[in-house]
Amino acid sequence: MNSMMPNHEICDRARMARDARFDGLFFIAVKSTGIYCRPVCPAPSPKPKNIVYYPNAAAASAAGFRPCLRCRPELSPNAMQHRYQDEWVNRALALIADGELQEGSVDTLAAKIGLSTRQIRRLFLSGLGATPIAVHTTRRLLLAKQLLTETSLPMTQIALASGFKSLRRFNAAFAEGCGMPPTAIRRLRTEAPSGSLSLRLAYRPPFDFSLMLAFLAKRAVPGIEHVTETSYERVLGPIDNSTWIRVTADPVKPELRLEISDTDPRMIHDIVQRTRRLFDLDADLQAVHQVLMNSDLLKTAIKRRPGLRVPGSWDGFELAVRAVLGQQISVAGATTLTRRLVEQYGEDRTVKREHLDRAFPKPEAMANAPLEKIGLPASRAATLRSMAQAVIDGRIDFRAGQHLDTFIREFTNLPGIGPWTAQYVAMRALRQPDAFPAGDLILQQVMGGDTRLSEKETEARSQAWRPWRAYSVLHLWHLSGDLAKEKKNVV
Repeated sequence: MNSMMPNHEICDRARMARDARFDGLFFIAVKSTGIYCRPVCPAPSPKPKNIVYYPNAAAASAAGFRPCLRCRPELSPNAMQHRYQDEWVNRALALIADGELQEGSVDTLAAKIGLSTRQIRRLFLSGLGATPIAVHTTRRLLLAKQLLTETSLPMTQIALASGFKSLRRFNAAFAEGCGMPPTAIRRLRTEAPSGSLSLRLAYRPPFDFSLMLAFLAKRAVPGIEHVTETSYERVLGPIDNSTWIRVTADPVKPELRLEISDTDPRMIHDIVQRTRRLFDLDADLQAVHQVLMNSDLLKTAIKRRPGLRVPGSWDGFELAVRAVLGQQISVAGATTLTRRLVEQYGEDRTVKREHLDRAFPKPEAMANAPLEKIGLPASRAATLRSMAQAVIDGRIDFRAGQHLDTFIREFTNLPGIGPWTAQYVAMRALRQPDAFPAGDLILQQVMGGDTRLSEKETEARSQAWRPWRAYSVLHLWHLSGDLAKEKKNVV
């Protein structure tokens, strides 16, 4: 099985130590009880002869095991995507995470990544130990289990939130997958949740949440995002029925807390997935650092910021517009232009919150708009209009599961979109871990030391950091700032 699961000895050690760094990298199935657990499970260790290790929750579930009620596998960070050597599997996993199988079939999933249904099924069974449908089913049942435990949502809303169209089907699937009816989970709760919808989002440490917030704060879209030193807030959804979210960090556990205002329950899965992508919560920094630490330069950077992750984006089109606005100007200048764009072409929300009262302009509002009036050069305004039209026409999209080189080629075919912009968008909007803007001036300078490298030389030197070059970009950007400060202090 090409699962990239830690070997048996490492799994044993991580299980005995209850090491949170391995949370989600494997699951412990106990033959004597029929349940599967996280490596951090507080329950007494079972006898070794009764233990079977699985690379993911779907494989354990497919083998007939039920999720543990104590350690709650639904809280485990997702380690599936980008851990498999097969690119087809990774792309399919990204699409499944975004809900591709909610309305579509395995046939359409396979077609989107360019395989036959038989091929994708075979790859999933050999790589993950579970079929695409089993992966999808396990994901939605674990979401349902979390909502049952952490919220006071009615059962019908939990069924909708976890992708079931009827309460009867939900009850049957849940009982089969979890070994008990949904109502039993509610009865087992030790404390009743508050009226607000609040969910726990786990990650594998280390994670520098403050550093992530600082990055997002500098680039926050005014009126749509509000970032402080301790929290991230955003407003989303229809202008007349907006949803508000806030993300904060748990002071003790390796978890973030996601608060969601009243919303259509069918949006909950999408909100959770977008939040996890925004904060890169499913990253396995052990695997990333193992590759990048072979570079002395990156070793220094990682030691300074071991919890640095790649900030994602909430919406691909929004991020792409922001990237174009930021071409050849400062971050502060791009933020000013973004504010003007939102004020001019975004819509007012019916229910306003402090700092959060606008909706980001839709492609239809920008395709023929005189964008020059917000202070844009004519060429950049034309780029935004052509990009908006390409999105409307379906020639460009920012969905997960795309092939990196294909996206770069198609995106750079648009006027005014160069390789740097395309790689940056791929890195943050598409969550491509190997995206690398080799034409970036800061990368060329910090990698070259005393001599600035050419784009070709920068690209060549980065090859040793694959498939995690996006993480090297963030580390080198921060390291460049450190070196500039140190040089200034010396002078």
